[in-house]
Amino acid sequence: MNNPTQHRGWILGMRGQARGGALALAVMLVLAILATGSAQAQTFTTLHNFDGTDGGSPEVGMIQATDGNFYGTTVSGGANGWGTIFKITPTGALTTLYSFCAQSGCADGTGPSGVVQATDGNFYGTTSGGGANNYGTVFKITPSGALTTLHSFDNTDGSGASGVVQGTDGNFYGTTLYGGANMTECSNGCGTVFRITSGGALTTLYSFCSQSGCTDGATPYAGVVQGTDGNFYGTTAEATPMGNNGYGTIFKVTPTGALTTLYTFCSQSDCTDGYWPIWGLVQGTDGNFYGTTPEGGAYSSSGTVFKITPGGTLTTLYNFCAQSGCTDGYGASALIQATDGNFYGVTKHGGAYDDNGTVFKITPTGALTTLHSFDFTDGNSPMGWLVQGTDGSFYGTTSWGGANSDGTVFSLSVAVTKATTTKTTLTSSPNPSTYGQAVTFIAAVTSKLGAPPDGETVSFMKGKAVLGTGTLSSGSASFTTSTLKAGNAIKAVYGGDSNFAGSASKWLKQVVEKATTTTGLTSSQNPSNFGQSVTFTATVAPLFSGTPTGTVTFNNGSTKLGDVSLSGGVASYTTTKLAVGTEPITAVYDGSSSFTPSTSDVLSQAVNQASTTTTLVSSQNPSSYKQAVTFTATVSPQFSGTVTGTMAFYDGATLLKTVTLSGDKVKFTTAKLASGAHSITATYNGSTDFTGSSSAPVTQTVN
Repeated sequence: MNNPTQHRGWILGMRGQARGGALALAVMLVLAILATGSAQAQTFTTLHNFDGTDGGSPEVGMIQATDGNFYGTTVSGGANGWGTIFKITPTGALTTLYSFCAQSGCADGTGPSGVVQATDGNFYGTTSGGGANNYGTVFKITPSGALTTLHSFDNTDGSGASGVVQGTDGNFYGTTLYGGANMTECSNGCGTVFRITSGGALTTLYSFCSQSGCTDGATPYAGVVQGTDGNFYGTTAEATPMGNNGYGTIFKVTPTGALTTLYTFCSQSDCTDGYWPIWGLVQGTDGNFYGTTPEGGAYSSSGTVFKITPGGTLTTLYNFCAQSGCTDGYGASALIQATDGNFYGVTKHGGAYDDNGTVFKITPTGALTTLHSFDFTDGNSPMGWLVQGTDGSFYGTTSWGGANSDGTVFSLSVAVTKATTTKTTLTSSPNPSTYGQAVTFIAAVTSKLGAPPDGETVSFMKGKAVLGTGTLSSGSASFTTSTLKAGNAIKAVYGGDSNFAGSASKWLKQVVEKATTTTGLTSSQNPSNFGQSVTFTATVAPLFSGTPTGTVTFNNGSTKLGDVSLSGGVASYTTTKLAVGTEPITAVYDGSSSFTPSTSDVLSQAVNQASTTTTLVSSQNPSSYKQAVTFTATVSPQFSGTVTGTMAFYDGATLLKTVTLSGDKVKFTTAKLASGAHSITATYNGSTDFTGSSSAPVTQTVN
C-alpha cells in the first residue's frame, strides 16, 4: 500500500467497520440525551459536497491563505481521478486549481497530502505517488493553479511524502512514509526526514530504523512541526519487524538531522498511553506539544489525546470512548490550538449518529466537549485537521459522506463565552541567589472571579525554553530549580481554559551570584622517597551544588608545577621530581563564570632519600698475574633519578681506589693484583638524594 493517506484511512477504517454494528444499538439509547448538545451554541454549515469531478476524499485538512480563502487537497477524483488541489471561499464557492495525473505517466504525481503557503505567496505540498519514479513528488503551485514539480522521489531518498512545513530558514521540511537508506528492516524502506529548498534541492536528513532494533521508530505518517527551539518534532507510527513493539514514537530532529527519540508508545501496561500516532503534533502556547493516538488508551483501544514536554515527559489528557456508545468519538486526528487557548480536532468514528465521527474541543487540562456529531448527510469520517479562520469559525473536511458520498467541506462557528481575564504575578526566593542554590519560583494567578481550578498548569519560561511546570492549587503554582546560571529572565505563563483567559507574568530578573568553593589537596604517598611517583589530587567543592569547571594550578612553594583542567570537580598532577626534604605543595583553583577561586591549605610533602643497590662484575675471572682486570660497578636507584657521588673499590679491607660516578656505572682497572684469591667489593658512598650501598664480594682469582 504505497499511498500513505490511503494507508492512514485503512488503519482507522478497519476499526470503524468492526465497531459500527456494535455501536448502533448503544447509540440509539443515548440519542435523546445527546440531542440537547453541549452548553455552547454552535452553527454547523456544509459549505461544499464533493461529487468526484471536483475531487473526492479530502483526507487531510486545509489552510487559510493570505487572501482569506481556504486551500486543500483531495486524494481522489478530479479530471483524471488522482486527486486535486482546490480553493474554497468562506461561503463555499469552490474552484479546482489542479487535477493530478495531467501529465504523461502521472509525472506530476498522484494522491496529494495537503498544502502550505510559503512566504513567497505560493503553495507547496507533496504527493504520495506518481512522479518520474512513481514514488511521489514535492510540488509548488501558484494561487492561480500553475504547478511545478520540484522533486520526484526515487525510494532511496524516500517514498510517499506526507506534506511539508516551511522552516524559519526558508527551506521546507517533511517526512516520507517509506524509502530511505534502510531497506532490509522494512521491505520498502522505513521512511525519512528531508529538507528541500524552494528550488528543489533535496537533502535526506535522517533515515528511520538506523538504530539497532529500530528503536528510533519507522514509517512516519505525518509531517513535522518546528518548535520554538528551532528543532522539528514528529511521530512515527507503523509496526516494524524489530523494536518498539511496533507501536510508534515521538521524535525530535535538528535542522542538521540529529534525531532524538523522546517517547516510545505502549510503554504503559495494556498500552493505556496509546499507540500508532499517525498524525502530527502542535506546540501549545505553554511550550508543550499536543497530539493524538487513534489506538490504545483506557477504553477498548479507542485512542487518546496526549501532552508531551520538549524533554519527553508524556501525559495522557483524555481517553476516547469514555462515554456510553463512544458518543465522544474515537480515532482522533491532529489538533489545533484556537485563540481561546483550547484545542480542537475531529474523530473519524463514534459520535451520536451511527459512527460517523465528531468535532470536539479539549482544554489543556483534558476536559473534552463534543461540539458536533456527523450524520452522513453532512459528512462522514473526518480525518484532517481543523483550521480556525480569521472570522473565528472552524473549517474542515470529511473524507466521505455528504450529498454525493465523496466528502464535504464544512464550517463550525462556536459561540464562546469570553473567558475571564487573569493576572499572573511571579516572585522568587531567594533573590539574589548563589549558583547551585535551590531557588523557588511562585506564580500567583488571580481574576475577578477568583483563582482558576486546581490542577491546571503554569509553565515557567527562560526565554523561549520551558524550565519546568507547576500545578495550580488555590491560585498558586511553584517550581524549584538549582541549575540557574548568571543572567536569568524568568516568566510564568498560565495557559488558561474556557473560563479563564491565559496570562503571563512580567519578566523577573533572577540574580545568580558566583558560588564560593573550597579546594582540598591530598597526596598519594606521604612521605615519599626521592624519584618516587607522587600524585597530588585537588578536589574543588561548591557551596551548594553543581560541578565546578576550570583549571587548577599545582605549586611547590613559589614554583609552578603545572596546570590541570578539572574533570568532575577533580584535577590530578603527578610528578617524580620532588627534592629530598619537605616540599610545600598547594593547589589553586582559578574559578569560572559560576564559581569563585579558592586555594588549598599547604600540604607538607616529606621526601626521603631513596635507597640504592650496587652490583659488581669483573671483566676477566680468573686472570693471570699482571693481566689488566676491569671491575664495573652499577648503582640502581629505588625509583628514578640520576645517581651522583663516588664509588670505592676494596680488596678485602684495603681501599684500591675511589672513582667518581658518571651516570649509574663506574669502572676501575688494575694489573697489580697479586696471585691468589682476592675479595673485591664496590661501595657507593651515597648522596643528598640516595643512600649508600655495597655490592656483594666478587672473588677474583689471579693465576
